[in-house]
Amino acid sequence: MDSGQFPIEQVRGVFPALATTDDGRRRIYFDNAAGTQVPQHSIDRITDFFHRYNSNTGVFNSTSVAVDAMVEETIGAMADFLGTPDPGEVIIGANMTTLTYQLSRSLAHRFAPGDEIIISRMEHEGNVTPWLQMAEDNGLTVRWLDFDRGSWQVEPAALAALLNDRTRLLALNYASNLTGGVNDVKTLAALAHEVGALVYVDAVQYASHRLIDVVDLGVDFLACSPYKFFGPHLGVVYGRRELLDSLHVYKLRCASDELPYRFSTGTPAFELIAGLLGTLEYFQWLAGLMGAEGNRRDQFAAAYRAMGDHEDGLSARLLQGLNAIPGLNMQGATTTDNRVATFSFTHDKHSPSTIARGLSEAGLFCHWGDNYAMEVARALGLDPVEGVLRLGLAHYNTREEVDTGLDLIVQALA
Repeated sequence: MDSGQFPIEQVRGVFPALATTDDGRRRIYFDNAAGTQVPQHSIDRITDFFHRYNSNTGVFNSTSVAVDAMVEETIGAMADFLGTPDPGEVIIGANMTTLTYQLSRSLAHRFAPGDEIIISRMEHEGNVTPWLQMAEDNGLTVRWLDFDRGSWQVEPAALAALLNDRTRLLALNYASNLTGGVNDVKTLAALAHEVGALVYVDAVQYASHRLIDVVDLGVDFLACSPYKFFGPHLGVVYGRRELLDSLHVYKLRCASDELPYRFSTGTPAFELIAGLLGTLEYFQWLAGLMGAEGNRRDQFAAAYRAMGDHEDGLSARLLQGLNAIPGLNMQGATTTDNRVATFSFTHDKHSPSTIARGLSEAGLFCHWGDNYAMEVARALGLDPVEGVLRLGLAHYNTREEVDTGLDLIVQALA
């Protein structure tokens, strides 16, 4: 195979859901921004867990020893995926929101009444409400950071205007789950650090499209959700070791105080952790198809380059078609620059829910509403109930699906 040619048929072949039909009609999954499908690698890992070593952890039984080894292997692989050399900086939990709540409660011990936190208006509620409630409980001041409607990102000057010597935390996303806009996290984090503030990044929408490098970004915390990057329903948070070691931790008295296990609040879903390992192995498999060599991080990078190039082509094709539809209003950038493959729009005559119902009935899966991006929807003046019609592409989608999808959208808006 040409190393530059994306192996779309082989990729689709390892995602069983993509072959699912409804009354003989194959589904078009354009709802990937809400959750992606899962490769056979993940399914096999989960099944294998239940077949061979369904056990709790921490004892001498062979099954328990195998579980311990699997968890450590997954954490190590996730560390490579996120770009940290320290597996102790990787916390795996129930979901991004639960982990953010947990860490917000711990971080509250570092703040005092009158301290300030900054929350961007680009956020999913998972990176908003935990901080609002922390502020309310502890007498903190909340400052809102707006995003630019031209660049569809938070501009450094806007952040600089809010920072002062009382700023303690910046809550920021890497990519908006409504507009698809991507923030310059590295620059914004450096600004926040100049005044001694911590930076907590929601990378949930970014992680399925571009590879993350937490060391290069220089952030303090970064959260993502494996079910958004072809894995099971889990949450993962990276945190700098010195911070995680110093935090007041809410845990059982008998629980380990070692990282990353000191943030475990009970028996984890071992079968899902096994599935996450399968997802990471899928990326390595894809890298192998592309002829990539090197260590695991190199393989992840090669897979994401191939995935991203393929997605970019699909995005350009989809955007060109959407921009040509009369009465359709993109709620986000109308070009492929500085965005991920998450696209939202409204229409002059048809409500998002009506469009979504028609598309779903036609076999094109999508989402509508504010998609838990409440502040984004308010900033854009969207209907609080209807919000937008949202489409999300993934690397397993095809040009034919994009073309069919555009035809279905035109028909739904006729």
